[in-house]
Amino acid sequence: MDIITYTIDAKGKALGRVASLAATYLMAKNLPTFERHKKPSVTVVITNASKLSLTNKKKKDTKYTGYSGYQGGFLQEDLAALSERRGYAEGLKRAIKGMIPDNKLRPDMLKRLKITE
Repeated sequence: MDIITYTIDAKGKALGRVASLAATYLMAKNLPTFERHKKPSVTVVITNASKLSLTNKKKKDTKYTGYSGYQGGFLQEDLAALSERRGYAEGLKRAIKGMIPDNKLRPDMLKRLKITE
């Protein structure tokens, strides 16, 4: 089985639009051979992630949370701080991860995702 490669140019596009298109491609829902329980042989390459169209409201209001397990270990960060620290690719990757079903196929799908700034 051949690996199908999709390239998405994110320049000037909204974060959610690019993320939903990439999630659809990673799950191979656009193919007639789609099977929910099989790992698709699809690779998605996203270019120009740093040129996404993000409003200041989106950067400020989008929150990412975590918990260390200790008292007072609640961590919260907005998209602006995350993109400054890790780049826009990390915010895009987290958006795509949230759109893919949480099952045993998710890690394999995310391995086939390549994002360039």
